[in-house]
Amino acid sequence: MIAALGRGEAVGCFLFEESRATFLTRAAGFGMHFEEHLASGMLQLVQVDPAELAPGEFAHRIRRMVERGHTRFIVIDSLNGYMNAMPNERFLLIHMHELLAYLGRHGVVTLLAMAQHGMLGAAMQTPVDVSFLSDTVVLLRFFEAMGEVRQAISVVKKRRSGHERTIREMQLGPGGVRIGVALREFEGVLTGVPRYRGQDSRLLDRKDGR
Repeated sequence: MIAALGRGEAVGCFLFEESRATFLTRAAGFGMHFEEHLASGMLQLVQVDPAELAPGEFAHRIRRMVERGHTRFIVIDSLNGYMNAMPNERFLLIHMHELLAYLGRHGVVTLLAMAQHGMLGAAMQTPVDVSFLSDTVVLLRFFEAMGEVRQAISVVKKRRSGHERTIREMQLGPGGVRIGVALREFEGVLTGVPRYRGQDSRLLDRKDGR
């Protein structure tokens, strides 16, 4: 969002999971300040009230934002929140698919955030078939290594250009997002509990831990 705003593109962000105040506070903690973009009208930060929302109305609000404000970047945080807001709607994903197709035809980049069920281990599941909805899927995963809980990032689907196939460590901090080197000395990172295969792998594999 910061990059798009820096290019002079209008951005719309719909929050299902947190309040505007919480979003802005967390963003500031990463050194990302949105206040001037809110004041200029280039950023529309919408806190969605699920009790007053229908699928057709949500899509209409986004279409109106694109048509009236020439918005070229949309964020929906999160897809889980969108689904939980309307649990009895049978064709919820069809509504979302049609909306994404409309945005794609108008040259709008859409970023969907979605949480998986579970934190670590091979039993993690996605509540939605994201391949059905997305051209690109970026996977973030916690993993255990060297006595620490770390974060990894990988691209599991990329439809329209070259595919980055490495799994890399990711760090979040006051300086923003940092992407590290490929985790080539580990295997099983996406399971959450990888095995170290570097030069000292024989020591780490011993049952007595010595």
